[in-house]
Amino acid sequence: MKKITMSAVALTAIMGSFSSVSAADGVNILNDLKVQGEIRPRYEMVDDGNSATADANAITARTKLNVTGKLFDVDGLTASVGIISVNNFGSHDYNAKDGNTYTDGTKPYAVVVDPQYAMISNAAINYKMDKTTLHAGRGQVNLDNQRFIGTVGWRQLERSYDSVFVANNSVKNLSLLAAWVYGFQGVTANPTTDTNTVLLHASYKVMPELTVTAYDYMIASAHDTYGIALTGKVKLDSVKLNYRAEYAMQSDATMEIHDAEGNADADYYNLDLGANISGILAGVNYEFLSGTNGTDGKTAFACTLGTNHKFNGWADKFLKTPSGGLIDANVRLGYKAKGFGKLLAVYHDFTTDQDMGGEDDLGSELDFLYTNKIPNVKNLSGLVKYASFSGGEVAGYTNDVSKLWVGLDYKFSTK
Repeated sequence: MKKITMSAVALTAIMGSFSSVSAADGVNILNDLKVQGEIRPRYEMVDDGNSATADANAITARTKLNVTGKLFDVDGLTASVGIISVNNFGSHDYNAKDGNTYTDGTKPYAVVVDPQYAMISNAAINYKMDKTTLHAGRGQVNLDNQRFIGTVGWRQLERSYDSVFVANNSVKNLSLLAAWVYGFQGVTANPTTDTNTVLLHASYKVMPELTVTAYDYMIASAHDTYGIALTGKVKLDSVKLNYRAEYAMQSDATMEIHDAEGNADADYYNLDLGANISGILAGVNYEFLSGTNGTDGKTAFACTLGTNHKFNGWADKFLKTPSGGLIDANVRLGYKAKGFGKLLAVYHDFTTDQDMGGEDDLGSELDFLYTNKIPNVKNLSGLVKYASFSGGEVAGYTNDVSKLWVGLDYKFSTK
């Protein structure tokens, strides 16, 4: 086994061609190195329907590199280090929310939250003993469908969590997780955000057709979100069905930070049914996030640490729930097959939970997606994605918005 000195660790990570790292005295620090990486160039166009802003045209590329290895030759003990870098090649035809405001000479550009920035995305130690895993440090955390806890991987600068957690799978079909999150960074180019958040998660697979998941996410100085979800897959001849039935509540925050106290009183439920019929994809979904009329003492349901781009339309009009709440009734239709790729269309109809100035129409949206592997190039895929939001009657949601993405995604790994 070839060994190198600590001064060459960075070169090892980049080249991925060595199998161990050792100190000068020969003590083995890291071995069995595994390198994973991604290069994702993308073009994004945004027309936000606002006469005060110019259309954005963002050309960015995400580069990720992560190295994992066995630490000190201890069985089950591993360490990982990773970086993520986003580059816009000097193009400033968009508002990246990085503290700078760029204009076309007359007015500022629309927002594309992909700032040019680099950060350490992974820096963690993990110890696995039988069916228990202990983790300390920075890494990615995605729970369930990422509605409440996710990395926002769609954005070029995805979120990383600083956390300590224990995960256990000792009981057959039962998965348990308890985590303390003390910070997170990413999505925007802001410095590390301190927090004091506790995540509790349990999932039990009763049978292939039914998995029961319960959780309590105590987001510091914001809210506690606790709920239950029933999910499963059912096969009926050539038809494959999948479903989700979920209910959650939000209450005042248990955890605090900087002596700030969060207040919350809101409800959420999500009903989803999907089908795959020989590659034809179809589904219906109804998602409810409660709101307030301003005098009832309630709050709008918030998904503070979720991957919210996945939900309520890709135009991102509802990354934050309107004060009057949000009801999203949507249908989807598509086709997926080997060689063909995936084609998907989704239609959303948005209304509020509470009337806002006598109005409840938040608009509608039509989304399209096509993705496929690039022929003759291993691990390379391409994507075309389009979102068209038609404004409603509620103030703040009357402008039409259109967004277009064209991108490539290349992933690689060494062992």
